[in-house]
Amino acid sequence: MLRRIVKRFRRLRRWQQGALVVAGMAGILGGGIAALMLYSETQSNSNGYIRRWFNDPRARADLMNWRDDVCHAAPFQLPSDGLIGLLWSDTSGPYNVLRRHTGLDIFGDGAPGEVPVYAAYDGYLTRQADWLSSVIIRHDDPLHPGRTIWTYYTHMAARDGDESYVVPEFPPGTSEVWVEQGTLLGYQGEYSGSVIPVGLHVHFSIVTSEPDGSYKNEASLDNTLDPSPYLGMTLHNNARPPRPIPCS
Repeated sequence: MLRRIVKRFRRLRRWQQGALVVAGMAGILGGGIAALMLYSETQSNSNGYIRRWFNDPRARADLMNWRDDVCHAAPFQLPSDGLIGLLWSDTSGPYNVLRRHTGLDIFGDGAPGEVPVYAAYDGYLTRQADWLSSVIIRHDDPLHPGRTIWTYYTHMAARDGDESYVVPEFPPGTSEVWVEQGTLLGYQGEYSGSVIPVGLHVHFSIVTSEPDGSYKNEASLDNTLDPSPYLGMTLHNNARPPRPIPCS
């Protein structure tokens, strides 16, 4: 059988052989990607809760965490009310085991530009000149005094990018402005910076520092911290916590 296939392949014109090879490689690659995504979904319970959140709005009250419900002596407050959907190191789509989520996605119950986002802890706020939907705050780490960490907040803009939901007090170019825990930063939005649509939420992460004290690239999991000890609840994907997430 194999010999017959090889003979038939050799009788084809070169362009036909090339087309078959490309089609075969595409099939292998596509199958590999599908297998990766399916396996990644088995390593997280997040998308089930997220689907329920969007498909059954009546269930939202039973899935929400509230920022005023501070866990024990945790130094941070959640930046917003809502479903803590994607967790730190999450593998649910659009992420996977090779590219994990670097923070928390908190999905608010409301319309774009309506669900408030607040500072999780005291610190110095910066908004780069080209940041439409994001701010970052520098902190002295309350769990490791003397270490500099940053909290990052993004997606605070309209889906089409025509309107920022960051409050006017922090215009583009803002640098090192003192804010206290609970300061209003902006409102949840749907802006992703690409054509890929995202549901209403705020992305929140804790970012580590370069040796000079500046913030590292938040897009890499290795440059972020598990927010669990800062918020007093289990927020690591490996734990697969229920929603709403209880205090530890």
